[in-house]
Amino acid sequence: MIPSILPTYNRAPLNFVKGEGCWLIEEDGRRFLDMGSGIAVTLLGHSNPILIEALTRQANALWHVSNLYQVAGQQSLADQLVDATFADTAFFTNSGTEACELAIKMARKYWFDQGDADRIEVVAFEGCFHGRSTAAIAASGAEKMVKGFGPVLEGFTQVPFADHDALRAAVSDRTAAIIVEPVQGEGGIMPLPDVCLKGLRDLCDETGALLIFDEVQCGMGRTGRLFAHEWAGVTPDIMMVAKGIGGGFPLGAVLATEDAASGMTAGTHGSTYGGNPLAMSVGNAVMQTVANEAFLAEVSRKAGALRQKLEGLVATHPDVFESVRGAGLMIGIKCKALNMDVVNAGYDAGVITIPAADNVIRLLPALTITDDDIAEALTRLDQAATALKA
Repeated sequence: MIPSILPTYNRAPLNFVKGEGCWLIEEDGRRFLDMGSGIAVTLLGHSNPILIEALTRQANALWHVSNLYQVAGQQSLADQLVDATFADTAFFTNSGTEACELAIKMARKYWFDQGDADRIEVVAFEGCFHGRSTAAIAASGAEKMVKGFGPVLEGFTQVPFADHDALRAAVSDRTAAIIVEPVQGEGGIMPLPDVCLKGLRDLCDETGALLIFDEVQCGMGRTGRLFAHEWAGVTPDIMMVAKGIGGGFPLGAVLATEDAASGMTAGTHGSTYGGNPLAMSVGNAVMQTVANEAFLAEVSRKAGALRQKLEGLVATHPDVFESVRGAGLMIGIKCKALNMDVVNAGYDAGVITIPAADNVIRLLPALTITDDDIAEALTRLDQAATALKA
């Protein structure tokens, strides 16, 4: 008999009822150090007073009116995002998946309006994850994503990660866009080298294809810059944002240049809930906190400290762990033991990590994690690794 909640998740037997900073409290009172942040979402920690105040203030005023009208906070957040990035315009969504849908529509509509309706193809990278909608799974192309959901939406090609020759061979006069995560998340915390990001920009400039960056997981300060692509000194034409921008409240956005967005006129896209007053209040508070050089410098400092300690952890447990990789506070530990065994051992030790491809566990703590929490995380990860060897 099917349960009342559709069984699409293999959920851990944990029921958290409260959160405080980097800590989650189970209903039986156990405290877990949260090194996953709801998959890179609660970037200012649980129960952050700044976000509570912003949400409560708006909740007492107005919840929803729809995008048929001006929406409180949208102009402010759009202006902040435009001022801080390459973009000229923003559209607000509820999730990264919705942002992916718009990014792909925007790229195809751009070429249609240029008089090239056949230019619909999108080139993506093996190991990518852009969501679970029809277009997003087609971009992935992975069997585990598309099996049983065919026919797959046409026009998507995948090339090996960071393979410049394969990429160039895949781009043609029918290529509308190239889509890439500057740091693959679900794919196993795989940073794309700066030289590759620069090469992508050069290739798009040469061929006219639009460049789409998916910064749903790696954006909003997680790597120590507001957006991960800033380290390479390049900019996209279109960018997907979500997860951390809402600090735990459902919120996403598509940012774009005026040229790339030129086809998206009234009636070409919409969202009933996207950019609602509650989300805007929280998003403004998040942006005002994160888009700050001192805050981002502290993220980089803490990331360096955590990375150094994790290298020591790997050296101490060479039969459990293999290596550390990632950028900023988006860290992957490649395991020799099964990564889910490590995740489960972490539950027993009271520390939460998240599995990813390539037998990796992800550490995506709140950007506000303290030095004491970092030390405690290493203690608990050490306990988990020790238990696996017992």
